[in-house]
Amino acid sequence: MEWVIIDEIQKIPKLLDLVHQQIESSRLKFALSGSSARKLKYGGANLLAGRAFVRRLFPLTAREIGEKFSLELALSYGTLPGIFAIDNHEDKCSFLRAYAHTYLREEILQEQIIRRLEPFRRFLYVAAQMNGRIINYSKIAREIGASTPTVQTYFEILEDTLIGFLLEPFHESIRKRQAGNPRFYFFDTGVQRALENTLTVELKPQTYAYGYAFEHFLINEIWRLQSYAQKDYQLSYLRTQSGVEIDLIISRPGLKRALVEIKSTERVTEDDLRGLNSLGKDIANSESFCLSLDPIAKKIDNVHCFPWQQGLQELGL
Repeated sequence: MEWVIIDEIQKIPKLLDLVHQQIESSRLKFALSGSSARKLKYGGANLLAGRAFVRRLFPLTAREIGEKFSLELALSYGTLPGIFAIDNHEDKCSFLRAYAHTYLREEILQEQIIRRLEPFRRFLYVAAQMNGRIINYSKIAREIGASTPTVQTYFEILEDTLIGFLLEPFHESIRKRQAGNPRFYFFDTGVQRALENTLTVELKPQTYAYGYAFEHFLINEIWRLQSYAQKDYQLSYLRTQSGVEIDLIISRPGLKRALVEIKSTERVTEDDLRGLNSLGKDIANSESFCLSLDPIAKKIDNVHCFPWQQGLQELGL
């Protein structure tokens, strides 16, 4: 059985017709890769429905990196494979800036996804600043000088080009869930920092910026692991009108919903879990977890607290 490997398949969509023909008439196997599905989805391309498996490839997980994994480096520079071949801070920053610039030039302009680059460039900077926060489409539109529908399209482009993903608000009613605004997370902490122009800002433990980066990293890690394991988990978040939040709600087929609080503290206390304990009582068929830098596993009230790597395993990952 022979394999045919084609990279950047989205640049020549007509090749998919030939691939389809060969799948039907020969014993060839095909591995097709690309960095954007948008041109294929909206260009009427042959998507090989029922004839191909779809897999997503992410930056490296902590598990893949193994003993060489460093949380501080992952938070500061992300985990794109290329970053691990670079030894010093200046070159790591240059690599990430070049990555962001190349993406803009090659993926956005060459595929003619947008007609005007400058509003989109401003959008990327604002989106990076708002990473992990609830999206306010109209506010972003005012900041970049574009319409609200244009901003919504820009976020769709980021999803279709695999630069990030939306985290929808949780609600038992699908209709009410769709009425709320999602959060957006860039696919890599280093790329997000490059787009936000904060690569030169040191991340110091016990600061807001460090906790924000840790939450971003861990949500990415959960997103990647559940995708690789084909768990069919559904991820969402919850924020009440009074501002009480649950960082992540994971609906797990065959298991209770996991309500997850993410803390960068090295010592979890009852005060860290008040919101989770309060809201968790009202969500049926659920159990609560806290993933943190605390090295000691314990249970506080109804919350199972784990060091973050152990916590991923307890979540079924």
